[in-house]
Amino acid sequence: MADAKTDRRVRRTKALLLQGLMQLMETKDVKDISVKELSDLADINRGTFYLHYSDVYDMLAQLEDELFLEFHGIIDRTLKPDTPVHASRATLLEIFSFLERHRAVVRAMIGPHGDLAFVNRLKNLVKERLDSIFTARQADSDGCYMESFAVSGCTGVIETWLSQPDAPSPEAMADVCTRILERGLGMD
Repeated sequence: MADAKTDRRVRRTKALLLQGLMQLMETKDVKDISVKELSDLADINRGTFYLHYSDVYDMLAQLEDELFLEFHGIIDRTLKPDTPVHASRATLLEIFSFLERHRAVVRAMIGPHGDLAFVNRLKNLVKERLDSIFTARQADSDGCYMESFAVSGCTGVIETWLSQPDAPSPEAMADVCTRILERGLGMD
């Protein structure tokens, strides 16, 4: 019984710290956020912060790792070399649903005060998978350009979508990106 309470308190503490970090990242770069400032905003003492993280960068790294674990699972399930091209909507829907679940975090991470390494890590993961798909399909020499077009274009659409207060649903965004990719990649 005590473990359940402890787990709930730990989850609550981490949620408060996460909320505080996202709030601070709306206006400040991570390098300018102190443990004291974050702890004060979350209304916890610094000692409690240090029970879970060594510093703000450690907190950010753990957060990114958790997100990438889930994102990697989506990519593994939906983006396989033998997946038909028309099935890309299913992948996009899963990605937009993932982004919706983590909207505040991802918006802060890709925002002007976010972590460029996070964005590049996302892009590289998708590019690597697309590369393996194009290689398996023996795509022509334009494959690397198609990868860059698809990944950068979708990243731009995601940034725009996350910045809108009344953004369309993940389903609508999956449809938008599917249409754009099919036109852009000449798949009409």
